[in-house]
Amino acid sequence: MTLLDTLNRPLRDLRISVTDRCNFRCVYCMPKEVFGPDYQFLARDRVLTFEEIARLARIFAGLGVRKIRLTGGEPLVRKDLPTLIAMLSQIPDLDLTMTTNGALLSKFAEHLKATGLKRVTVSLDSLDDKIFKAMNDADFPVKKILEGMDAAKSAGLEPIKVNMVVKRGLNEQSILPMARFFRGKGYILRFIEYMDVGRSNGWRMDDVVPAKEIVGIVNAEMPLEPASPNYRGEVAERWRYKDGSGEIGVIASVTQPFCSGCNRARLSAEGKLYTCLFAIKGHDLRELLRGGATDEDIAQKIESVWGKRADRYSDIRSQNTLPLPKVEMSHIGG
Repeated sequence: MTLLDTLNRPLRDLRISVTDRCNFRCVYCMPKEVFGPDYQFLARDRVLTFEEIARLARIFAGLGVRKIRLTGGEPLVRKDLPTLIAMLSQIPDLDLTMTTNGALLSKFAEHLKATGLKRVTVSLDSLDDKIFKAMNDADFPVKKILEGMDAAKSAGLEPIKVNMVVKRGLNEQSILPMARFFRGKGYILRFIEYMDVGRSNGWRMDDVVPAKEIVGIVNAEMPLEPASPNYRGEVAERWRYKDGSGEIGVIASVTQPFCSGCNRARLSAEGKLYTCLFAIKGHDLRELLRGGATDEDIAQKIESVWGKRADRYSDIRSQNTLPLPKVEMSHIGG
């Protein structure tokens, strides 16, 4: 089955946030000034159970979803996460992936692979410990993240992608060191423009390092050539090293919006369906799950929501950068 929204975009990709908690306080996502010791995270009974998540995943798969990415917060702080992965891996024809900050990856990599996870994307914003600390505000060493990536590679969770958010004045000097390092390791490094997610990161257009500038910096030392997308709706623009030594990607939501091809839905930890990363409100599926609704009832709700979808925030942002009351990225994943 293929669901189409008002702009004829199919539903193919579901991001599932398994927790709103994280062990980092990255300045572009969960700044400590907002998410401090007194911040009230979701109570346990408000968070979807593994059984509820798996049920929704099967319903979404029946509506055309072919890829599920587990997110957070930080997904690996959710207790017994491999149990959920084992449940989701039973869904046929499903590409099951996860985005993580990598802090706990060494501990869980083999178990994640054994229970059915196919690959991981790791967030890392610099190889320099001082700069990395300034970004994640958690005093966690880069070495431990790299060990987690190596463990994931050894376990077969490949290809490994590395996401680097670039914020001007904070870590743009890490662009070339990151490119050099991961080119040699064969990982796929992706540079992400600093985005105005949520309401708490103090986003300004002046802090954005445009993708075109990033590509120019790398290309000046390590010549690049454009590469074709792997699939329709791929958010990263691909660039190959001309010597055949690998590739990088740039995710340019700010300067080169890709709303026209967006096929992603997002499910928050408490069961709300969001149709855009920059959405203002979600649609409650938990109420249906716990209120006795059938799978058909829930499927009809999802169809109704997606059928009315007209989101194109990044297109609009290019004309209007005024802050809007958007949901926090830490609540619905990236």
